Amino acid sequence: ALKCYGSEFDVHLTKDNILVVNHDHDFFGINIEQATYQDLLAKKLSNGESIPTAEAYLKAGLKQKHTKLILELKPSKLGKERTEEAAERVINLVKQLKAENMVEYISFSYDALKKIKALEPKAKVAYLNGGIAPHKLKADGIDGLDYHFSEYQKNPTWINEAHQLGLSINAWTVNNPTDMKKLIVQKVAFITTDEPELLLKVLAEK
Repeated sequence: ALKCYGSEFDVHLTKDNILVVNHDHDFFGINIEQATYQDLLAKKLSNGESIPTAEAYLKAGLKQKHTKLILELKPSKLGKERTEEAAERVINLVKQLKAENMVEYISFSYDALKKIKALEPKAKVAYLNGGIAPHKLKADGIDGLDYHFSEYQKNPTWINEAHQLGLSINAWTVNNPTDMKKLIVQKVAFITTDEPELLLKVLAEK
């Protein structure tokens, strides 16, 4: 309703290769990676619904066209191979739903992002973990920095460097108006926040 640029959600792969949406690696005490989707149906969300599959979640998100669906692929604790398997299944699902223009990708896993770009070169991907300079991201084909806002404070030249390299710049999770204003002045392209109405008000004032 606010027509924000995007809305972020987190995706995991179950033991039986079902992509599901949940923030944590466990769902009410059930380890998602070591459980089947059927196992996860034993628990309910507070609103009475079951854990959503990524397919159902994307289909719901695609009913609107104002807000991009920012898919965060969670790294597998079982290793690189399982993370890349999840990346491949995510790309196949997005293609199946013809959602390429509505979905962008973020991850704390560099391997996941590189796998996504290898499978879908036109996909927009951004790295979450921090610690990697803009020139390295550019060289590896990563489209943007999506770092905690403190990372830019520790590395004050990175925003300008990213601008010069044509990389997108996002800062998370920014809920304080003072921090929002500083980032707006620095011309970051995106700000992730739990307070979108507050951010829109700050933007309007600027």
